[in-house]
Amino acid sequence: MGILRTGTTSAAVRIQVSRTGRPALAPRLKARSLHEQIGLPAELPLDQIIVDDCVAALERLPAASVDLIFADPPYNLQLGGDLRRPDDSLVDAVDDDWDKFSSFADYDAFTRAWLTAARRVLKPDGALWVIGSYHNIFRVGAILQDLGFWMLNDIVWRKANPMPNFRGRRFTNAHETLIWAARGESSKYTFHYEALKGGNDDLQMRSDWYLPLCTGEERLKDGAGTKVHPTQKPEALLARVMLSASNPGDVILDPFFGTGTTGAVAKALGRRFIGIERDTTYAEAARKRIAGIQPLPPEAFATAPSKRSEPRVPFLSLVEAGLVKAGETVTDAKRRHTAVIRADGTLVLGPAVGSIHKVGALVQGLPSCNGWTFWHVERPAGLTLLDDLRGEIRAQMTAA
Repeated sequence: MGILRTGTTSAAVRIQVSRTGRPALAPRLKARSLHEQIGLPAELPLDQIIVDDCVAALERLPAASVDLIFADPPYNLQLGGDLRRPDDSLVDAVDDDWDKFSSFADYDAFTRAWLTAARRVLKPDGALWVIGSYHNIFRVGAILQDLGFWMLNDIVWRKANPMPNFRGRRFTNAHETLIWAARGESSKYTFHYEALKGGNDDLQMRSDWYLPLCTGEERLKDGAGTKVHPTQKPEALLARVMLSASNPGDVILDPFFGTGTTGAVAKALGRRFIGIERDTTYAEAARKRIAGIQPLPPEAFATAPSKRSEPRVPFLSLVEAGLVKAGETVTDAKRRHTAVIRADGTLVLGPAVGSIHKVGALVQGLPSCNGWTFWHVERPAGLTLLDDLRGEIRAQMTAA
């Protein structure tokens, strides 16, 4: 999705990158919006595509106004000549001018400029995702750290259907890398751990994601059947990013909007978006695409509360509410261990007295235990987990 942008190193100096990637310094005044001139806060262009240089557009946005940034910048692929298949047919590779830079120094200056501008518009607890290949992602990662971003994960997107290595001189390039970084070390970033785990058959979501390339009806093509954009990303990739690291109603910014995958997915999942795209052809294709997106019903993307965000309920509260009784026994799922509930909310097992967690760990010979998910009580319908009884109190607290 990357389109060649100009970068800004200060309010008075602009790095202009030509179609060949050669930079030239030129003085300019920092643009001020009408709202800034009259002392009012700038308005966010929500659900709009700004057709402009990405750094210049970012500078006009208010500071600390965006929840999440997804960036797919130029990769600086450094392709040397045409790439052909064994039958001598031409491969549709990324050879557009916007992906060409005259040197690594030029690319680094460009990267530092847009990341600096992007960090300014992020909220203190915001985060950024940036995707790249081995050509650029390591340079981007170093600059991210230099600017104060805090690395959270690198994600490997394993492509289900990668392009073969036609020359047979290297490994098939079957993945791309995403960096997930918080705005700063102290940022309280969003992460929906439980939701991702639930959708992954109750296993922790790993940092390698196996997803196909953008193909079929999802791939935008013009009237002649040619790809509108050479690096269009799959909607499934953006959906996983947004579901893991944002909330409904959050503002998602994409400074290299391309054909609008970020906006399309944001609209479907109940998020707001801001797109920045310099190429008018890509921007128009994105507008048409997003206009045809029907948002999902809220229940299809509503964020389930995390365990950590739910109100704390001590075991004693279950005793006081009469959901369990002093003198009643608790047991594990296989009825191998039993302990007696005391009036003060502790358990007793022989000479040992302690919390549901401490006694649960003791009977298993483990250093720790989650007593809520280990102990059960006998009820007419069978064994009932203590955690289910705790859920009843939490439901009452929420309804109150």
